[in-house]
Amino acid sequence: MTDLILRRFPESTCTYRGTIPARPARYADWPGWVHPGLRAHLEERGVGKPYTHQAEAAQLAHDGHDVVVATGTSSGKSLAYQLPVLTDLAADETACALYVTPTRALGSDQLAATLRLTRAVPGLSGVAPAPYDGDTPTEARPGIRDHSRWVFTTPDMLHVSVLANHPRWARLLRHLRYVIIDECHTYRGVFGANVALVLRRLSRIAAHYGSHPTFVLASATTAEPAAHASRLTGREVTAVTEDGAPTGRRTLMLWEPGFIEGAEGDNGAPVRRAATTEAADIMATLIAQGARTLTFVRSRRAAETVALRAAEGLSAQGRPDFARRVASYRAGYLAEDRRRLERELDEGTLLGVATTNALELGIDVGSLDATVTAGFPGTVASFWQQAGRAGRRGQESVVVLVGRDEPMDTYLVHNPDVLLGRPVERSVFDPANPYVLRGHVYCAAVEKPLSDAEVDALGARDVVAGLAAEGLLRHRPRGWFPAPVPAGTGQLSPETAHTQVSLRGSGAEEVMIVDQTDGRLLGTVEGARATAQVHPGAVYLHQGESFVVDELDWDSSLALAHPETPEYSTHSRGQTAIRIIGGPDDDGIFNPSPGLWVASVEVEVTDQVTGYVVKLPDGSTVDNIPLDMPPQVLHTRAVAYTVDPLVLSAAGIAAADVPGTLHAAEHAAIGMLPLIATCDRWDLGGVSTAEHADTGLPTVFVYDGHPGGAGFADCGFERFAEWIEATFEAVRSCSCESGCPSCVQSPKCGNGNQPLDKAGAIKLLGAMVTMCAGGAGR
Repeated sequence: MTDLILRRFPESTCTYRGTIPARPARYADWPGWVHPGLRAHLEERGVGKPYTHQAEAAQLAHDGHDVVVATGTSSGKSLAYQLPVLTDLAADETACALYVTPTRALGSDQLAATLRLTRAVPGLSGVAPAPYDGDTPTEARPGIRDHSRWVFTTPDMLHVSVLANHPRWARLLRHLRYVIIDECHTYRGVFGANVALVLRRLSRIAAHYGSHPTFVLASATTAEPAAHASRLTGREVTAVTEDGAPTGRRTLMLWEPGFIEGAEGDNGAPVRRAATTEAADIMATLIAQGARTLTFVRSRRAAETVALRAAEGLSAQGRPDFARRVASYRAGYLAEDRRRLERELDEGTLLGVATTNALELGIDVGSLDATVTAGFPGTVASFWQQAGRAGRRGQESVVVLVGRDEPMDTYLVHNPDVLLGRPVERSVFDPANPYVLRGHVYCAAVEKPLSDAEVDALGARDVVAGLAAEGLLRHRPRGWFPAPVPAGTGQLSPETAHTQVSLRGSGAEEVMIVDQTDGRLLGTVEGARATAQVHPGAVYLHQGESFVVDELDWDSSLALAHPETPEYSTHSRGQTAIRIIGGPDDDGIFNPSPGLWVASVEVEVTDQVTGYVVKLPDGSTVDNIPLDMPPQVLHTRAVAYTVDPLVLSAAGIAAADVPGTLHAAEHAAIGMLPLIATCDRWDLGGVSTAEHADTGLPTVFVYDGHPGGAGFADCGFERFAEWIEATFEAVRSCSCESGCPSCVQSPKCGNGNQPLDKAGAIKLLGAMVTMCAGGAGR
């Protein structure tokens, strides 16, 4: 199949093709305490013995030790927690467990597997596993609270339903024996910080009811899994990392799309075929050869377009029957649509699915033969997770990574050792982020008054003092209590505390997208992303249908659209202003060499969407449409570097070229920070200026796109020299003449990539590499 792909796309380049050999299994004996009926059933299904990592993790959990099992995709991590949980629930008819999943798709899959076990094994029928998430019907929820002994939920429902109404959950919390945190490596950034605080609140409320559950965490292979799990749970966790599962032979291709003849992008740069276009055509080629294929893309829109193009490609190859068996899958679909797609994929009705990372995690989607990833997914861990979706039955598989035309992807496809020989990243998140802490501290006080010792354990003294100054908390002999708040003030109140804390986004209310011709709800989008994604005139795709947005009503959190299929796409443009609101402390600044200062600072960022560009399918821009949208203000953290004008002059950068030089260096650095921190360039923002008002010097800021920061900019500060060196190499080695998306152009630039000076950026970055190598500091 890889030979066929090479023949079908001669204008593109396979920069690497290699094979990862198969690996044999390593087994261990069954632990003696395993429930006999469960063991017998598993043996009947062909599980003669557990893998070594399954037995080790299960034993630790059974002995009451918090444990994280961090092994490869499809290595059977589920069995590591099913053995102790089901055995203990069978032995004690009151014992309970919680399973927490980052996605409902994964939770649904794991629940189905658990239901099969409890129905087949005598003695487990009383476990009554049940889902409790956003898709659970309201009428079913009381019965689940009252009777289920193993509840499958999400961090969001754990926060807004279980903890917010913990007296209703007293039975489960009093007898809680295990808490399972699946795919825990996904909890990073602001989401990770939020989930970490939810889990601390869970432990606190469970202790209030007299239980002290054992935590079992499952993770893809990740750096420092014990440290990550400990930071997530606030408890000491033992890691099991030696993978005993077998793997099938895997062929891996790194792929760079060719250029579109005659097409010109911003500043006349050559235009490569889009990674999504190339991935769709490769997907169609694989499906036509009988390979069941999953294609991962970076956005909801891309999932729709890739599925459509792959279906068109199959029809063009004379396989309209296969074309009808291709679909898209993404967040924002209604629950019944998601469940139907998951079922059809697992059963083999669908031959190909284009998906966002919603299907990246451990859901068992049947026997897939190939994965195509359109653009590096941001972390090495995510890449291997996606690659591991194929070959789950031990068969040979094909993995194709299609590089996007931007710095990170170009660097990786031309430096395969950086991707294939590099250890996976350390997950970055900060549970002490005061912006995140504030809401959780208040929620904790609503759930149960906070003692001074608990406040100290959370590192929340300053946050509590601030809440008290606002009149939201009061100190009493028994601890900190929520103060009554008059209705309609818009402040946090005991009644609204939990609903006002958003775990996954900025906290802004979701915007509903409605087809105004028939009132149909198409989907939702985070409020913080609405001005960029569903502004008036935006093209919106939903399950193969195309719509154009007519109106964005902020008061009603509503975007109204009508069906239309234009021959173009839309991309928002805007402007950003930044000011420093908290200077660095002694540890937050360093001076590696005279004329260069690097700092970690608090900033206020003001973003405003000012218009959008209209692009044709070949990537060329045909129109710029102005918009008047409300500004959005963000308080966050940034890594900033300032350069003395004398250094710029000595590097051969003329004063007139400084703005373009800084702007190009900023773009390239944002594109390369995911190499250092577990983030995506869309988690980041940047501003560069030849003379910033707060520094009086040429300054470049790279900031976290989340309130309070997510730890990414701080990671860039800590590893500044490594980050800048990788950025310099990526820009210097790019073959373009004056800058392209592979080096210094950015797909999210609010200024339309104007001005950019690639030559100046090479001079500046090279000078900084030399200054960092020869100076003090990080």
